Amino acid sequence: MDGSHITGGAATAPFYLPQGDECDVFAAAAAHRLPVLLKGPTGCGKTRFVAHMAAKLGRPLYTVACHDDLSAADLIGRYLLKGGETVWVDGPLTRAVREGAICYLDEVVEARKDVTVVLHPLTDDRRILPIDRTGEELEAHPDFLLVASYNPGYQNILKTLKPSTRQRFIGVEFTFPRPEHEIPVVARESGLAEERVKPLVRLANKLRAMKGQDLEEGVSTRLVVYAATLIAGGMGVDRAIRTAMIEPLSDDADVKAGLRDLVTAVFG
Repeated sequence: MDGSHITGGAATAPFYLPQGDECDVFAAAAAHRLPVLLKGPTGCGKTRFVAHMAAKLGRPLYTVACHDDLSAADLIGRYLLKGGETVWVDGPLTRAVREGAICYLDEVVEARKDVTVVLHPLTDDRRILPIDRTGEELEAHPDFLLVASYNPGYQNILKTLKPSTRQRFIGVEFTFPRPEHEIPVVARESGLAEERVKPLVRLANKLRAMKGQDLEEGVSTRLVVYAATLIAGGMGVDRAIRTAMIEPLSDDADVKAGLRDLVTAVFG
């Protein structure tokens, strides 16, 4: 229905290497019940960061992958037929509001317009969730925290957050990690030695510099980890890079040929 999943608050925190003060900012926002907006390119670690902080704070996490068909009803809940009876079933946002969990809306601009309307009373001093279908006006649990993310560089005129929505959140900007941070992250996640990861990260940064020219998006840290994982598993470097760092970026034969030339320049 909503594509959401929940992780428990007692789990070991997933590995995350801070790039700045984002962990402190998030913890302060949680302490003061302030909604958080994470801004940054796809695959730069926003989702991992939220999972890490939820575990550190000991709070359950409901993650919702937003998409074109995601509606307010998917988040709030709906009546369903169960055993011959019609019963109300809470959506992930309502469950988080009741339980004091973190609700993370990943790529919130992809959701339908009615979703942001639902979020407004939760992102001001009211902290309420009106449920029209049941007539309930649900007051958020003190530990409830709303977190949303989006990619400012991958928007068009039809998919953007209105200023009236953005200004209801505190903002944390993410970028791709600096090489000295990205190399150990990729090495840890993939099992490939740091010396062998270095040229992959160097290549990734050259590919990112092509964003807005031949590429719509730069290569994500996630894809660098995929390439390194394949290499650590025995796949040849050229094949791993083609599979994980070139094919996912473009379908254009000329662009891919140019990317392969760039690989040759980096790796020789």
